[in-house]
Amino acid sequence: MSLTASMVKELREKSGAGMMDCKKALTENNGQMEEAIDWLRKKGLASVSKKSGRVAAEGLVGITIKNNSGIILEINSETDFVARNEIFQNFVKTCCELALSNKSDVESLKSLAYPDSGRTVEQELANNIATIGENMNIRRLEFLDVNEGGLFSYIHNNVADGLGRLGVLVALESKLGMDDLSTIGKQIAMHIAATSPKSLSIEDLDKNIVDRERQVLTDQAVASGKPKEIANKIVEGRMHKFFQEVVLNEQISVLDGETKIKDVIKKLANEKGFDIKLKGFKIIKLGDGIEVEETNFAEEVAATASKN
Repeated sequence: MSLTASMVKELREKSGAGMMDCKKALTENNGQMEEAIDWLRKKGLASVSKKSGRVAAEGLVGITIKNNSGIILEINSETDFVARNEIFQNFVKTCCELALSNKSDVESLKSLAYPDSGRTVEQELANNIATIGENMNIRRLEFLDVNEGGLFSYIHNNVADGLGRLGVLVALESKLGMDDLSTIGKQIAMHIAATSPKSLSIEDLDKNIVDRERQVLTDQAVASGKPKEIANKIVEGRMHKFFQEVVLNEQISVLDGETKIKDVIKKLANEKGFDIKLKGFKIIKLGDGIEVEETNFAEEVAATASKN
């Protein structure tokens, strides 16, 4: 069999796979184009390159908790239809379990062996792209652990157990059992989903965020013509309000509308006679921060019609 450059080019155009993979596919299949395409698809290589440049801002956020250790993982797709695909859902769940067991970052996760496939996670992802027909991306993950007490989660817009569009993990450290902590743990997780705090405490808040906010408020106070002493008091008052908006411990609970989160925890601790510490939280919103080009559907259809 004589392998020509035009054959490789044709296969690349049809499959979207890389040049060396196309050469190997044609060699393994005696130059037969359709067989070579099937070979690439089985390897998870076909249709991946062409789709890799397309924006993937949909998909799923998954949460898995085991033995007081938890993970939130975001895997993106191009459309929300894929979130209802059983293949994609199982892939997200499996990746959560693998990453949690190995405490992997995204790149390390990709190199792990995917169960019962003979492929790595990255190769399985490529195979899913070829099978489902959309670009996909393992974007980010967050871990949370607690020594004693418990982890609690909330999934918003869930499509299956532990899968949805927004995920929250909360760690409560206490000698109390899960039964005593579960109600407040889930309530705080739901509160976080609603308010998206930037930090657990004022001390944890990014200094750059604090400095920027203080500078803006100072400039506003100065521009209003207030005397320096009064301006400083105004700034401090507004900073206090700012902390109530973005710091979890300082936020007013959305459930009762009057009690700070730190006081909700303190009240339960006093009732139970045991210390309870809100150790940390993690939140991931699907597609947060991904720039998606907005298109006018009517204009898009009109533009397509004008070409015909």
